[in-house]
Formats: sequence, structure tokens, C-alpha cells
Amino acid sequence: MSKEATILHADVDAFFAAVEQRDDPGLRGRPVLVGGWVVLAASYEAKARGVHTPMAVGRARRLCPDAVVVEPRMSAYLEASRELYRVFEDTSPRVEGLSIDEAFLDVRGVRRLSGSPVEVAAKLRREVRERVGVPVTVGIARTKFLAKVASAVAKPDGLLLVPPGRELAFLHPLSVERLWGVGPVTARRLHDLGVETVGQVAGFAEDALVSLLGRAAGRHLHALAHNRDPRPVRPNRRRSSIGAQRALGRSRSSLEDVDASLIGLVDRVTRRMRTAGRAGRTVVLRLRFDDLSRATRSRTLLHPTASTETILATARGLLGDSVPLIEHRGLTLVGVAVGNLGDGRSLQLALPFDRHSSDALDAALDEVRNRFGSDAVTRAVLLERGSGLAMPLLPD
Repeated sequence: MSKEATILHADVDAFFAAVEQRDDPGLRGRPVLVGGWVVLAASYEAKARGVHTPMAVGRARRLCPDAVVVEPRMSAYLEASRELYRVFEDTSPRVEGLSIDEAFLDVRGVRRLSGSPVEVAAKLRREVRERVGVPVTVGIARTKFLAKVASAVAKPDGLLLVPPGRELAFLHPLSVERLWGVGPVTARRLHDLGVETVGQVAGFAEDALVSLLGRAAGRHLHALAHNRDPRPVRPNRRRSSIGAQRALGRSRSSLEDVDASLIGLVDRVTRRMRTAGRAGRTVVLRLRFDDLSRATRSRTLLHPTASTETILATARGLLGDSVPLIEHRGLTLVGVAVGNLGDGRSLQLALPFDRHSSDALDAALDEVRNRFGSDAVTRAVLLERGSGLAMPLLPD
């Protein structure tokens, strides 16, 4: 581990809402909700009233009756993200993007030109405010994990350095939910054992955590609780999965409507994969139910693929297996992702024994959409339904 804290985690505060407040001065200082029927982003004025994501807009408005609800503008957020990354890249040559509004920066090589890590972070925050017009919070530490925790603690619109040698004193009083990988299920299991803080997790032997949480989770949390995270900042790191999701609304959707949404999502995901030259083996179906609980189903294929037909057939199989659960609990969101990604350009192609192979069709549709736009060709089943919002993503 470096002797100096040189890893920055920069994260824009409530990104979508911040862009809306930037572009409409009348929204500044007011609670803002971005979304249709579900909240995609909430300004900190709304968060202070108990609003969070995801939350139904109706419930959010009951918590915050004076909130202003605005429709999402994905093109504006994508352009703001591009400007944000220009600032990141002007700050350091070592930038690892996590999402459109969040990145790690390693600033160990810029001291002579830009000053100490704290000075670099302060300048970064000023530059983002001046050039992009949104607030960004920065955490600084010797590990990526702790830099991200520091930025979360410093929000909103803050800067926090975790001094070397004081890491555990900072980390251990925090709640267990601050550890990466601790979701509601793991948190509940730890709370049932009387474990509330990271320091209490650190008090367990690794073997004890493994027996409680499983091998992977136990070893992972034991390492993080002791701030052991050797991962370097990796510029230009390629994504491990490509996915998309669609909110379905609060009213019950028919299985035909869900299937149509699934088709549109698979079309979008596989086109992104082919554009990036990627192919994957694991198809993941994500579901969110009426009570906002979630479920995930996955299936791993024998060979990597970016074929729309193959991935759609696999996703439909997963959806079919989930029908009893959907009929019982209702469905408000469906998502598809493809993981175990590799370089699709270097694949050894299987012989097309299936006369219905869709590779040629995929290539033709991609060419038409590249030349004339994404809406140039649409499946008949989507004509009256649309394909939903496309969330902006970092380029792969």
C-alpha cells in the first residue's frame, strides 16, 4: 500500500437532479424528483424529507408534497457526463470510470504540476462546478474501497481525506452497510448477530465470517473490514457486463407486455455488445416486484455469443421459469444483462447448423440503425409500446 493517500473517488451528487437544477434556475434549492412513476434521482432537498431511489413517485410526493417532478432527459445527462470526464482526464491520466457520474482517479503522478492530493481534489471540485455546473464530492484514501467510503460520508458537496495510519479509526465506527457487498440480506444476518459496525465485523476471525456468510462473502468482508484492498486504479477498464432495464409502471402488466419489454431490452443489449465487439456467456434476468423487492435469475451458455436470437431465447426461458412468482407478487421492473464478457471479435464461430441462425440478420439491422438511427427499424411487437428509456452508459 502506498505511503500517501493518492486515490480519489469523485461522485456527482444526485446527478440527474443536479443537471435539472443546473439547467432550470427555478429548481435550485427546491426538492426535485426525476422520473415518471418511479424516482430515478432525487435532489438532496428531497432526500432530506425521506425520499430515496427507487421509490414510487406517489409515495415520494406524500413524503415531500412540494417536490417538483421532472421527466428525465437522458441526452442532457449524457452530455454532462462527457464534460465531467473531460475534467477527470484533465486532472489525471489515470481515470477508472465506474458510471456516467463517478470515477476513481490516481493522482500520485501529478504532484509536481498540481500539488498534494487534497489540493488536486479541491481543484477538481472547482473545475467540475465551473465547467459542468454540478456539485461533486471527493473522497481521498490509500485504497479504492476507502476512497469510495470517504466520498459517501462526505456527501453532499464535500471533500474528505482519510489520513494514512488513521484508516481503521475512521472505518470501524461506521455501520456495516458501508462495506461493499453488504446488501439488505447480509445486513439483516449481521444485525441478527448483534453486529452493527465495521469494527465488529473486523473482530471476527476470517474463518468465522466464512462459516456465517459463505467463503466468498466472508473473505471479502474480512478483508474490507481491515481496509485490505490491493486493486489499483485501472484506466480504460472494460465493463464486466452489459445490461438494460425497464420500469413497467404500478398497474399490473400482462405477460405479453413483459415479454415485449424483454424483447426490446435484449435488442438494445445485444446491439451494444456488437458495437463494443463483446460477446458473453451468462444471461441474467433481473426482476423488481410490487413491494420493491428484487430477484435475479441467470443461465450460463456453453459458448460466448452476441446473437440477439440466442440471448432472447435464454432470457425468455428465465422469464418463463419466473411466471408463478410474477403472477403472485406483481412486476414493476424487468432487466437483462449479459456477463462473462470477452472479445467478440476473436471468437471461433460455431458452424451454422441451425438454418435459422440470426447472425446475418443482426448484422443487417445493425447496419441500418447505424446509418439511419436507432428507430429506423422497430419490431412490430414494440410499435405501440415503445422501447422505454435508455439509461446513459459509459462507452465500453
